[in-house]
Amino acid sequence: MKKIILTITLFFSVLAVQAQTKTIPTLTADKPAAEEESLAKSYLSQIMGVAISATSNVKLFQFVYDWIGTPYRFGGSSKKGIDCSAFTKELYSKVFNLDIKRNSRDIFSMVDPVGKDDLQEGDLVFFKIHSRSISHVGIYLGDGRFAHASSKGVSISNIDDPYYSRYFYKGGRMLASLKSELASGSADDDQDSK
Repeated sequence: MKKIILTITLFFSVLAVQAQTKTIPTLTADKPAAEEESLAKSYLSQIMGVAISATSNVKLFQFVYDWIGTPYRFGGSSKKGIDCSAFTKELYSKVFNLDIKRNSRDIFSMVDPVGKDDLQEGDLVFFKIHSRSISHVGIYLGDGRFAHASSKGVSISNIDDPYYSRYFYKGGRMLASLKSELASGSADDDQDSK
């Protein structure tokens, strides 16, 4: 529903601009890829409430945008319903080409802990919600915002929101050694398939 409202709003905004300028903006194949990426970054950063300067991975933002509003389903792993760890696993697979574990506690074992003030785009954020152990995971987008599959479905929340701030445990950055191991493993797989 949010995507429909957003699309309608965007459509009417474009019409209003066209009416004021009496020209119709067109995207042509002649536009440089960098310009199109810049427009995409601008658009996605506005929608997600993250400053353009904090937006470097358009693929990450596009993935999150495509999943916004997907309902929450414990154990789910599709657009029909997904939980936080499956969403994180799917994002890391599609955006970073990394195959990570499926459980939020197991995912935490794959990262170097990072403080809240040191989080970077693509880092993971872990929470202990009504639990002594890690019970929730999301992906940091920048400017205090993170994407996750919550009881409200896939959404973007603010890490400084009193609720999330209260249950925040740690941030995590994928271990550099794991990244290179996974990358070399996929390179070996590519060699084997030839």
